[in-house]
Amino acid sequence: MILFSHPTLNANTKALINGLYRNKILYKLYTCVAIFHGQLLYKLGSNPKLKDLKRRSLDKTWQTFTRSNSFFEFGRILASKLKIEYLIKHETGFFCIDKVYENHDKWVANNLYKAKKEGVVGVYGYEDGALATFTKAKQLGINCIYDLPIGYWKSARVLMQKEFDINPDWSSTLTGFSDSNAKLDKKDQELALADVIFVASSFTKKTLEEYSGKLPEIKVIPYGFPDSVIKKEYQPLVNRKLKVLFIGGLSQRKGLSYLFEAVEELQDKLELTVVGHKAVPNCKALNQALEKHQWIPSMSHEQVLSCMREHDVFVFPSLFEGFGLVITEAMSQGVPVITTERTAGPDLIKDGEDGWIVPAASSTAIKKVLTEILETPELVEKFGLAAQRKAQTRPWSVYGQEMADALSSIKFL
Repeated sequence: MILFSHPTLNANTKALINGLYRNKILYKLYTCVAIFHGQLLYKLGSNPKLKDLKRRSLDKTWQTFTRSNSFFEFGRILASKLKIEYLIKHETGFFCIDKVYENHDKWVANNLYKAKKEGVVGVYGYEDGALATFTKAKQLGINCIYDLPIGYWKSARVLMQKEFDINPDWSSTLTGFSDSNAKLDKKDQELALADVIFVASSFTKKTLEEYSGKLPEIKVIPYGFPDSVIKKEYQPLVNRKLKVLFIGGLSQRKGLSYLFEAVEELQDKLELTVVGHKAVPNCKALNQALEKHQWIPSMSHEQVLSCMREHDVFVFPSLFEGFGLVITEAMSQGVPVITTERTAGPDLIKDGEDGWIVPAASSTAIKKVLTEILETPELVEKFGLAAQRKAQTRPWSVYGQEMADALSSIKFL
């Protein structure tokens, strides 16, 4: 039996939990906020101002398996809504995300003794929220299963440092370098305690080559695709511009400067829509680039999928990405994707058949593919249909089953 720990659940964690549950190897799910149909908080989620509550709702069948400890996460949500910045300040705020993870980790660790007595042989934890849990697990003889959802931090430093030198005008958007040495050391301690590591892309696995210690087996199991039930209507590229879309955080980590450079000379032939929040408000280079294109700061998940279907091609030129769920979302909607080798793209896309893989940090490579599409517009439908067919072969349930199979095959089970 496996104890599953994650403070704030998302699509991939829910699919994994479902796989464990259906295969009868889930002991308990430990999380911060767990809301089930019929509860007061679920009903309150019908209020538009409290709609975030509905997003925390879980499958009713999990209710007896679920344990929640919500004080710090509710505090973080409330402080964020009220914009009380000092309470959620990175690493130091009383309700910052770091404190949410830290307190969740300690809470899970305190429950391991009972879990061991009830037959738990493995605990599944995530980066930044597993050190106390793994330390206690080692004392009790419980195996430590680690999930690294984004690339290893040392590799990020190596790859992204180049951007400070190459594109200094964009450097202010690279906000992921503010972790203290103590936090980085905790990440390394978690890795050192792991008995097996799961990652969702070959790129994430490759980044762990920068780790200086000895690592256990690293298993690569890509996430699943959203349901692809709506058929996209492909519009002929006649008397109109090619509709290009980017969705993601607006920072140089996503390779934005290279995208803007790639479309600069093609603006008479294409229109670019950019969806996402700015990493920082006052990056001059970013703000000037956004003025030339359509920018939408925020969309709901349903709006994102609809927006994807309205475009011809999705470009995700990320320079450092553990996976990139927008890739699977676009493909599921029948939209072909241009992305880099530093995402899950190579695990999901067959270059030149159902999408394109281009070198990271190359506006020339992006422009070359866009030009190819403009010259051969029938590629949009051909690749888009192929992308959607691939998405249909790997729904979230497949990911959950593959994870359950992988965990069941480990000898401690």
